[in-house]
Amino acid sequence: MEKMKCLVIDDEPLARDQIQEFARQLEFMEVAGTYASALAATSRITQGGIDLLFLDINMPYLSGLDFLESLESPPLCIFITAHSEYALEGFRLQIVDYLLKPIAFPRFYQAASKAYQQFQLLEKNKNNLPAEDAILYVKLNDQFVKISWPDILFVEGMQNYTKLHFKDKVLTIHQTLVALEESLPAQQFFRIHKSYLVNISHIDMISGGRVFVGKHELPISRAKKEDLLNQVVYKKLISR
Repeated sequence: MEKMKCLVIDDEPLARDQIQEFARQLEFMEVAGTYASALAATSRITQGGIDLLFLDINMPYLSGLDFLESLESPPLCIFITAHSEYALEGFRLQIVDYLLKPIAFPRFYQAASKAYQQFQLLEKNKNNLPAEDAILYVKLNDQFVKISWPDILFVEGMQNYTKLHFKDKVLTIHQTLVALEESLPAQQFFRIHKSYLVNISHIDMISGGRVFVGKHELPISRAKKEDLLNQVVYKKLISR
């Protein structure tokens, strides 16, 4: 069984210890570190290899909400809070679940299991879709529309819905960018920005902090540009 690596970020020592102890009871979870603030955890997250955050909302200097929004490609996240009114804000950020303090183990187990299911789905999709399976169905209003994913130029995330950009049309569907990314082959679609997923077959040029796809000019984050060059461009670069 592949374990899901998590970080516990909470400014309360007792809360950190409790979550760490709860996590030890689950064979599918491994605590890779505990931190008293979001700022302290930043460098560990940027190193990669973290699948899940247990993230407190109310922390000094930088709240869990602000911290999660600042991450371009955040891991799965379960919010920890003493105030239930933060729940809706958390789900806007596409979190897995939220735990209300004081936390009981059955509720922790429920949230952790939900995160593990999503983790397994993400791992499964890393194997990509078969090449011949290029058809997807998306829900458009009250209809299910068949699309061919190789024809998608790029996907634009707009909070709780996304825009699928084709050469001759744009489809707006009520699905999050994260959910759609899980349905598309990882070898073909690259996240260049928190709001953009691009079909690498349709990239015409990469210049500065921009990716050019046909007539469209899309932003690319500095970290993602380096990943794109290393994983895609340099492998096919003609050198003399």
